Amino acid sequence: MQGMQLQGMPMQGGPMGGPPQAGYPQNGGGYPGTFSAPPQQPVNDPMWGYFTTIAGQDGEIDAEELQRCLTQTGISGTYTPFSLETCRIMIAMLDRDMTGKLGFIEFKELFAALSSWKQNFMMFDQDRSGTVEPHEMTQSISAMGYRISPQALNAVIKRYSKAGRIYFDDYVACAVKLRALTESFRRRDQMQQGAVNFQYDDFILCTMSI
Repeated sequence: MQGMQLQGMPMQGGPMGGPPQAGYPQNGGGYPGTFSAPPQQPVNDPMWGYFTTIAGQDGEIDAEELQRCLTQTGISGTYTPFSLETCRIMIAMLDRDMTGKLGFIEFKELFAALSSWKQNFMMFDQDRSGTVEPHEMTQSISAMGYRISPQALNAVIKRYSKAGRIYFDDYVACAVKLRALTESFRRRDQMQQGAVNFQYDDFILCTMSI
């Protein structure tokens, strides 16, 4: 698995495909939210053996195991390895059964998303410094199909930048949170109008679980 090559997923929505309704991308931000076809049976999947080795006896992967896995596969390339906190929010993004761990299908979905985010990041990190500048981060968020205000963009950039630059680990953390919060919002925005009403407890659940 060292240096495993993962095929990028096509990005849709945003300026090239016409602005999506309600200010968010219709496909979840540049990667698939679900598989369009039934997944392969695990026994026939080339990633299954690797997953079972990392997951251990419980058959799932926690944040520490995910961090080791991502480091060993080399998906971050020459960029700084993912922090434990970023691995935690990756799991929270896909942890639909609220176990704090990833099963095999969720694990594969995460790798597809990471591949897409990495390709997006590399488009803007042309000097391969492992960082992007704030204006490049703005362009990247737009390329993923999100339409958010300058004030919101500024808040996002301040949250995820260090000394005026955004590192790959923080970039992925930002992408994870954008996807997870957008999906939580979309589920409640039944009319796709970009507006919902939240109960306080529901709002805390949505924001604090990521």
